Amino acid sequence: MQQNSKYIRLAADLQSDSIVDGPGLRTVIWTQGCLHHCKECQNPQTWDMEGGGLVLISDVLDAIDELEFQDGITFSGGDPMYQVEACNIIAKYCKKKGYNIWVYTGFTYEEVMKMAKKNKAYLDFLKNIDILVDGRFEIDKRDLNLLFRGSKNQRLIDVQKTLKEKKIVLLDEKEYMEEHMFKREPMYI
Repeated sequence: MQQNSKYIRLAADLQSDSIVDGPGLRTVIWTQGCLHHCKECQNPQTWDMEGGGLVLISDVLDAIDELEFQDGITFSGGDPMYQVEACNIIAKYCKKKGYNIWVYTGFTYEEVMKMAKKNKAYLDFLKNIDILVDGRFEIDKRDLNLLFRGSKNQRLIDVQKTLKEKKIVLLDEKEYMEEHMFKREPMYI
């Protein structure tokens, strides 16, 4: 897919208030285009590299400015790594606004790092990501009990710790369990 720094190809409008694409209330950016073609993918309509619609990145940023009550932004699709430059522009903007950034990709972290050796944009994107959910969906490894992912081969990688320590650091899943995320002081009326 050819990159144009003014546009991003999206599969759908931004989806706010998601509770299944990372912790808390999140807005999902559904990128268009994926060559992984995972068997029994939940979003095969996002595979076509020329499908969806071209949207000005500035329009996406304007839509992000309109968001309320969101804890984070999740890039999914399709595969955001096929539009790394556009996704990074958006991720960088979201980080400045204080959003937590999650990215779902069919590539493994190791594959992304290899791609970064040829194109610095991948490393720039990683620097703006909090959690990378990596690896292709594998139907024979499907597990509905997993936190925020579909198959056992997929990992929840704490990208900032991984970059700092130069080794894969997985997310401490207990940190993101619902009881912890939504633990509140009792309210007495």
